[in-house]
Amino acid sequence: MTTGDTPDNPAEFEKDLEALEALVGRMEQGELSLEASLKEFERGIALTRRCQKALTEAEQKVRRLTEDGTEIDLDTPEPAGPDGED
Repeated sequence: MTTGDTPDNPAEFEKDLEALEALVGRMEQGELSLEASLKEFERGIALTRRCQKALTEAEQKVRRLTEDGTEIDLDTPEPAGPDGED
């Protein structure tokens, strides 16, 4: 990663999110020692912060792109291209 603090592309964000989900799964099994649980917890906090920072940066980018006051509906899919594909 270029910044060292946040995922710099969607693939890195997804990778961090998957790592966080796997970590939570291991912790929920309850088979880790206390020391291992603490290490996983620390790693989970770091991953959570990176993901949250990436989401905040993406939200700020969307706001900058729509500063003219135009509202966009992020839940509505974009229309398909003329051949029915994007």
